[in-house]
Amino acid sequence: MYDFAVVGVGPPGARFARRAAEAGHDVVALEQGRIGEPLACSGHVSRDIWSFTGDGARERLKQNEIYGARFHVGGPGSRAYPFYKSDPVSNVIDRVELDRHLAALAREAGADVRERHTVTDVEQRADRVVLTASGPNGTVELEARMVAGCDGPRSRVRDALSLPEPDEHLHGVLAFDETPDDDDFVDVHLTAPTFFAWRIPRGEAGVEYGLAAPPGVTVSKHFDDLVSGYDVSVTRRCSGAIPIGPPDRVTASRGFLIGDAAGQTKPFTGGGILYGMRCADHAVREIDPDRPSTVEAYERAWRDDIARDQSLGRWLRRGYSLPEPLQRAGLRALSGEIGVHMDRPTSIVSREHLKAMFSPR
Repeated sequence: MYDFAVVGVGPPGARFARRAAEAGHDVVALEQGRIGEPLACSGHVSRDIWSFTGDGARERLKQNEIYGARFHVGGPGSRAYPFYKSDPVSNVIDRVELDRHLAALAREAGADVRERHTVTDVEQRADRVVLTASGPNGTVELEARMVAGCDGPRSRVRDALSLPEPDEHLHGVLAFDETPDDDDFVDVHLTAPTFFAWRIPRGEAGVEYGLAAPPGVTVSKHFDDLVSGYDVSVTRRCSGAIPIGPPDRVTASRGFLIGDAAGQTKPFTGGGILYGMRCADHAVREIDPDRPSTVEAYERAWRDDIARDQSLGRWLRRGYSLPEPLQRAGLRALSGEIGVHMDRPTSIVSREHLKAMFSPR
């Protein structure tokens, strides 16, 4: 019997599997398809990513370096309000290869990582969990002391454990233009209802275009308008759900959620790669598979880490729906050099940001 069964081998699942194996636990991790596919997530991340990837990954995964963002109240061609740093703010990475790299690290640590294994049932018993999965060689049954649900916004594990869903799910769309672009600014358009659209230059890999909005909104039309405004042809269109707002509880007697399944995302961007991996580390530190009640410590630890940033992030998101004159006035007043960390909106009161805000412009 395994100590942990991990369902989903995206960044949070791969990180948990690796760290749990390094801690001496027996771990099996199941991914329903090929790791990294299908792509349903942007590759724009803070530079903190390299603290999770190990040595040598930056040279293979990095596609571009970003120094700031141009905000637009209207579509392409509208006035830009730049926010920037003198040093790189973030990186654009090969998102598919990131997943494969993190899964390889989990395997190297001793985790039993299996692709093309679709979990069809999770049964929580008094002393174990029993997983049924459909694999290349037929149906398999696996037993573990605990299960980690890292299986994304439509989590089967969450449903099986009768845990609540995140507050909402946005509908996100991505597509790519293969024309190389080494620009070091991303573009953000406050044109999608309650959220935004984006353009991310990816160096030799081309340009990523994306948009997210609540269900019921004609996301495809808004996205087509964005792409038409830039006068480009896009390929590899993909879509997915973006969970916003963690539920009141992400743990059960013999299971717990990490990443998108737990709503551990940034409310103001929808990104969750770094938050999910940070929460995976909390899970490894706090949860003892021989003492299931330790899931309570995990609940406290991850919320203590990111809850304030998520709370402030919800307030920042409200600014996306302000009347356009107020948006323009706010962007005009605040644009310029900043010191905010893109994963930590609470850094708005940091010494670095205050120094940048009040220095001569």
